Amino acid sequence: MPYEPPADLAALSLTELAEAVAARRLPPVAAWTPVREGESHMRIAADGSWYHEGGRINRPAMVSAFSGLLTRDEAGRHWLMTPYERLSIEVEDAAFIATDMDVRHDEAGRPVIAFRLNTDDVVLAGPDHPLTARGTAEVPAYYLAVRHGTEARLNRSTYGQLIDYALTLSEPEALAVASQGAYFGLLPA
Repeated sequence: MPYEPPADLAALSLTELAEAVAARRLPPVAAWTPVREGESHMRIAADGSWYHEGGRINRPAMVSAFSGLLTRDEAGRHWLMTPYERLSIEVEDAAFIATDMDVRHDEAGRPVIAFRLNTDDVVLAGPDHPLTARGTAEVPAYYLAVRHGTEARLNRSTYGQLIDYALTLSEPEALAVASQGAYFGLLPA
């Protein structure tokens, strides 16, 4: 079956964004208790590219399928999970890259910030998916919690969109945004 990329974020209503989030049925990896542990021979590069035994995985559908099996433990190690085994996977920075964002407002008028990931997942920033500012004031890095301990790093254009939006709300020295009732400071600590 050919890969069909989803609609552009700007073309989706808030209801359609919520439906896109719900439509991504993911395996119940948190409920699995694998008995074997091993090495996947896979790597996710800092630019979001996936590799297996040194060769790049070029099929978006495969990357999307594997991404649904990712977890990160308390020690920061990433794993590909199955019901029977968990396989370590090297992640150079974050497991995902946020490649686009858009802001909508819910029925109560509260902002909802939607992010599209390099795996075509849609994640709505909020209490369950907080934004975090890291790095320095000169070289900031922004991350979004995705699922099972994994994160997405906002690419340069996406964090530029986020900062442009934040500047419409506050002064540069107090840069912050809100989404789904949660407040996120955008100045690295």
